Amino acid sequence: MQQGKEPLKKVIVSGMRPTGKLHLGHYFGVLKNWLKLQEEEKAQKFFFIADWHALTTSYINPENLRKNIENLILDWLSCGLNPEKNILFIQSKVKEHAELYLLFGMITPKSWLELNPTYKDLKYNLLKIHLLKQVFEEKTYPLVEEILKKLDEELTIKDKEKAKKFLREKLSETIVLLLFEGLAESEIFKRLNIDKKLLYQIDTYGFFGYPVLQAADILIYKGTHIPVGEDQLPHIELSREIARRFNRLYGPTFPEPAPLLTESPKVVGIDGRKMSKSYNNAIYLSDSEETVREKVRKMITDPQRVRKTDPGRPEICAVFTLHKLFTDISQLKEIEENCKKGKIGCVECKNILSKNINQFLQPIRERRNYYLKNKEELWQIFEEGSKKARERAKETIEEVREKLNTF
Repeated sequence: MQQGKEPLKKVIVSGMRPTGKLHLGHYFGVLKNWLKLQEEEKAQKFFFIADWHALTTSYINPENLRKNIENLILDWLSCGLNPEKNILFIQSKVKEHAELYLLFGMITPKSWLELNPTYKDLKYNLLKIHLLKQVFEEKTYPLVEEILKKLDEELTIKDKEKAKKFLREKLSETIVLLLFEGLAESEIFKRLNIDKKLLYQIDTYGFFGYPVLQAADILIYKGTHIPVGEDQLPHIELSREIARRFNRLYGPTFPEPAPLLTESPKVVGIDGRKMSKSYNNAIYLSDSEETVREKVRKMITDPQRVRKTDPGRPEICAVFTLHKLFTDISQLKEIEENCKKGKIGCVECKNILSKNINQFLQPIRERRNYYLKNKEELWQIFEEGSKKARERAKETIEEVREKLNTF
C-alpha cells in the first residue's frame, strides 16, 4: 500500500427476512453483532430488510408482509441501529438486486444450487413435519402403524413425552432412510401417502434460486465481509463461487466476500427449547413488563426440584441459562450456589430474571415508543437509506452491463 493512502474499507453486508416480531434470540444471535459492527469506522455497513427473500417461502399469503417490514424497522431502530452509521434499507426498493440476480442466474450451474444444504434440508423437514402432523392428529397409514407396532413391542413407556420423543426419532430415521435410498420423490411421496402439493408449495424456482439472489444482495455493493454463523458458511461459499466465475468470464469485477464469523449463543425459550416463533416460546423485544413477568413465571425449571429446600441443578435449568445473558457475574454465581444448596426457590429466581430482562428491554421500549409516535420519521430513515443503497448499486450494475454488453 502506498504511504499516505487511506486503507481500503471493509464493506459489510447483511440482511434479515421480515417474518414477524423479533425476540431475544434474534437480538443475541444477530442484532448484538450488528451493533458491534456499526462502531467500526473504517467499514461501510449495509443492513437490509430482505422482503423478496420472505416471498420465497411466504408467497401464498403476502398480506402481512408490509406490516412485518414495519415491525422489523421498529425492532432495528429500537435496538439502536443507527442510520448515521449504517445504510439501512429495504431490498425491494433497490431494483438493481433483481437485475444482478437475473444476470448471475445466467452463469450459475444448476448443480451448485442442488448441493445447497438448505435446499436439501427443506425437503427433509417438510416430510418430517407432515409425518408428525399425521401422527399427532391420529391419522394412520401403513408406515406409522408399523412404527407404532414396533414401539409397543420394544418399549413400555408410561411417560407420554418420552413416547413422543422416541416416535419423533423413529420418524426422522425413517425419512432419512427413504431420502438416502435413492428413491424418486414420487416413490417417497407414495410410500408416505403425501400429497405432492405439500412440497410444490415451497419447492419453487424462487426457493431453488434464492442463493443466487443472496449473492446479488452481497455483490451489488461489492461486499467484502458477511457476518454469519457457522451454519451459513455454505451460502457464503456459493457467493464466492459466483464472484469467481463472473471474474473469470468477464474480468475482475467483484471481491470474494469473506465470512465474518459471529458469536451466536443459544437462547432458550420459556419451554426449554431453542427460542423460536414457531414453538410459541419466545420473549419478544416488544413485550411489555407484565408480559415478560408472565412468560418467565411459566418457565420450566428442574423437574426434580419439588420444594424450595431441595438442592437444584442449575446446569439443566432454562431459567438459569437465561440468567447467563441478563444477570451480572457476581449475582449469577450467588444464584447458582444458593440453588444447589436449596437456599433460593424457583419463584424468587424467576423474579430476579424478570427484573433483569425488563431492565435490559427498557431502553429498547423507550426508543420503540418514540418511533411508534413518529412513524413518518421511521419510514423516512429507510427511504433515505434505500436511496443511498440504490446509488451504490447503480454503479455496480452499470459496470456489469458494460461487461455483458447489455443495456
